[in-house]
Amino acid sequence: MPYTVPTAPAASCAPALVRQELQDRLDALARIHRVPGAQLALDTGSDLLVLHTGTADAASGAPLTADTAVPLGSLTKPYTAALVMLLADDGDLDLDEPAADHLAELRGAPDVTVRQLLSHTAGLPTGPDSDTAAATTAARYLAAVCTAEDALFAPGTDFSYSNAGYVAAGRLVEAVTGMPWREAVRALLLEPLGTVPAFVGDTASLRPVATGHAFNTATGLARPARQNLAPLEAPAGALLASAQDLCAFGNALIGRCDVLPPAVAKEMRRPETAARPGALADGWGPGLALYRQDERLWCGHDGNAQGTSCHLRAEPESGVVIAFTGNASGATALWRDLAAELAGITGVRVPTTVPPAERGRPVVVPDCLGSYRNGSTVYTVAPGPDGMPALSVDGDLPIPLVCYDDLSCDLLDPAGGRLEPGGRFHRDPATGRVSRVQISGRTARRTDDG
Repeated sequence: MPYTVPTAPAASCAPALVRQELQDRLDALARIHRVPGAQLALDTGSDLLVLHTGTADAASGAPLTADTAVPLGSLTKPYTAALVMLLADDGDLDLDEPAADHLAELRGAPDVTVRQLLSHTAGLPTGPDSDTAAATTAARYLAAVCTAEDALFAPGTDFSYSNAGYVAAGRLVEAVTGMPWREAVRALLLEPLGTVPAFVGDTASLRPVATGHAFNTATGLARPARQNLAPLEAPAGALLASAQDLCAFGNALIGRCDVLPPAVAKEMRRPETAARPGALADGWGPGLALYRQDERLWCGHDGNAQGTSCHLRAEPESGVVIAFTGNASGATALWRDLAAELAGITGVRVPTTVPPAERGRPVVVPDCLGSYRNGSTVYTVAPGPDGMPALSVDGDLPIPLVCYDDLSCDLLDPAGGRLEPGGRFHRDPATGRVSRVQISGRTARRTDDG
């Protein structure tokens, strides 16, 4: 049975005054955060509220409507994970078998299972930038980066967010189904969900699409941002969709439509014990980020493409699904502000970030200084001007780190002095020295002698 979009009456869940208040706040916050266009969809299972504001393209002035598809970035990943889970449910593969049984290009890596690819616990590097990846094929790319030498940790023992893992998951879909990833996601998920397919790189789209935007700091004007995703990275970030489309997918993820069998949806929401994603979420399942709010476990994912920010949250007990899209980098802050106001307007409290933990006073971790590597990315932790450790990624401007007894750390905004959750250091149990660092969910392995 295909997914049926619920109607959105003017009364019940979203009376006219509530709808207008939410619309006013969406309009106002888009102006405050300089986001050309945004969408919000709130689905309670019986009622659906869909709002939108602004323009899809600031240069042309084309309006952003409820049907406009926005580049989802990493919110593509749960769709790819759902494809793999459907294949496992059909018996075409086993989540706990080595992925190399299906993909020869993974035979140079440690024994990585399919489940570990989906839950970011395989120890694979994040992956090269899209310009580098554009010059090769998916198989050659995976053979080059999925090696024992580049492994960040033993598979299944920790967490590191990895685009490479989802390139492999997409290749797995192709190997098992015999279809290109785009065709598989279209036939098995998008069309059954009622979503008109749209992908980064399409020369002609069957639906209106939004442009991502960056801002010229000198003029304050929005300018289009080019989507530069390499074709081989499509399973990690090539989908475009609207907030209403994301709501349909969210309903499948909490077992409210049979596009995904309830057992498959439940398995995707099951926390992996090795998945400790730090600042990204409270936990991770095979394909989904997990967030705790008021003793309930929400599932979902965030996604950022060039100049876009998209978010999905779903809670199986209440049946609430919330989705947001925005076509500028400032849309992440818009989403957080809007989600905070949802509680007062609708009574729905939705998690957006991991709340900071009470960790006591900052401490000095002298043996954290050194060089760390994730694939081709180099993380350098060195003393800053004030004596605090500071983190630089590939030589970028260092950001001060505030460290705590449990080896967690925050990033200190040099301009505003605000602390943002950063990650954590790890000690090698055999030597006792700091051997890895995880920043924003990405782990890097120490390369100096400490």
